[in-house]
Amino acid sequence: MYKGGFGGFGGGNQMQNLMRQAQKMQEEMQKAQAELEELEVNGSAGGGLVSVTMTAKKVVTGISINPDAVDLDDITMLEDLIIAALNDANAKADEICSEKMGMFGGLGL
Repeated sequence: MYKGGFGGFGGGNQMQNLMRQAQKMQEEMQKAQAELEELEVNGSAGGGLVSVTMTAKKVVTGISINPDAVDLDDITMLEDLIIAALNDANAKADEICSEKMGMFGGLGL
């Protein structure tokens, strides 16, 4: 015999608890995303000749190039150093993002 409720959920109270948990998790995810916008990572290449600063959300906020890295006869080397520094910073941003957001993986919130 059917006794009401939300079949399988044990009634409205359990459903409300699930909704509260989902809302709390969504709030925690939004907080983590805001933290990622504020966190900065640094990447470097060439022993520090080129360094890149970016947020953990991968917004570049600064690039520093040591004058020793600038050789007008070898601009390709400087370009490679910039790419390497960007990739280094990206890898660090990915690591921080995985740490902060890993607990929310696969939830689709």
